[in-house]
Amino acid sequence: MERSLVLIKPDAMQRGLDGAIITRLEGEGLKLVALKRLQIDKALAQKHYAIHKDKPFFQGLIDYISSAPIVAAVFAGENAVAVIRKAMGATDPTKAEAGTIRADFGTDIERNAVHGSDSVETAEREIGFFFNEDEIGDY
Repeated sequence: MERSLVLIKPDAMQRGLDGAIITRLEGEGLKLVALKRLQIDKALAQKHYAIHKDKPFFQGLIDYISSAPIVAAVFAGENAVAVIRKAMGATDPTKAEAGTIRADFGTDIERNAVHGSDSVETAEREIGFFFNEDEIGDY
């Protein structure tokens, strides 16, 4: 069964949208197999977003994701990565398809409510940043 990481970002948390986002993803047939609320420190943020380290928005992204608590979740299911990517919509909420999480809850390209892994390989690496295997259950 494929797994993927989802981060519910500070903007969504500040507006109390974590439950609605989790419910939407479960409604896609995915199982929530790990969940925690945490404050990301800058070191973890830099590790998580290392792929963007040479981009001009990197420091702003690090400052933002570490500015307030987030929810980290692992969802499992058939084609979990693709299902989550489709449910989230485009990174820029103004370009996201109507009815997607980002179209409904995102406010701009940075404050777009959620992060989801972009591949199975990335998902496994990202899950390891936030969870130990013994924190991930299946049912």
